[in-house]
Amino acid sequence: MFGGIDFALVWRSAPDLLHGLSVTLQLTVLTVLGGILLSVPLGILRASRYRSASAAIWVYTYFFRGTPMLIQLYLIYFGLGQFAAIRDSFVWPVLSQAYWCCLLTFTLNTAAYTIEIVAGAIRNVPHADIETAKALGMSRWTRLRRITLPVAFRIVLPAYTNEVIFILQSSSLASIVTVLDLTGIARTIIARTFATYEFFITIGLIYLTLTYLMLWGFNRLEKRWYRHLDRMPMAVRDAELALR
Repeated sequence: MFGGIDFALVWRSAPDLLHGLSVTLQLTVLTVLGGILLSVPLGILRASRYRSASAAIWVYTYFFRGTPMLIQLYLIYFGLGQFAAIRDSFVWPVLSQAYWCCLLTFTLNTAAYTIEIVAGAIRNVPHADIETAKALGMSRWTRLRRITLPVAFRIVLPAYTNEVIFILQSSSLASIVTVLDLTGIARTIIARTFATYEFFITIGLIYLTLTYLMLWGFNRLEKRWYRHLDRMPMAVRDAELALR
């Protein structure tokens, strides 16, 4: 007991909190992977000259970026079950479970943001790089694979770092639909013990620690991707960074 706060209770609840943390990390990692698998090809189409495909993707990204994630979660978790076609389909055993509804919602949401980030990065690839690749006789696919995407991924990394942190923090919404993630476990224990400060302070510190570790990891990755700039003359390096 410290100033009326019982930290011993938190320690006794550590196994439950660790279980909730594992669920939070699972949701975050699977959401990131699913979002990348969706956003890279759709981001390429969004930045392409195919206007019909780009417009259709824009409608999708506008909806998911323009509405609260909580509303999207409610629509998927509570709304899909209203359709008989979905209840009678092979996907219902999955969509009837809160965990998979959360994962689907988070993936669609982060993909919408990441698509626009990727498309913007592709549009900002220096035109000189593309023209050089064309002069070397590279096909469109080869240019995309060897020039456009590698440069775009370097451009996208700082913005995508914030998106991954947003995914981690937004995963706490899963507790609203009965998923026992870190926040869900804390709310369950608080309902039983009324130890509000102890557990919300604890999980707040856990989220802060995870955020710090993510920032550290992405910072290391960014330094590795840009380490070739350290060997460039100052004027060339400044021009390279300006183009990025």
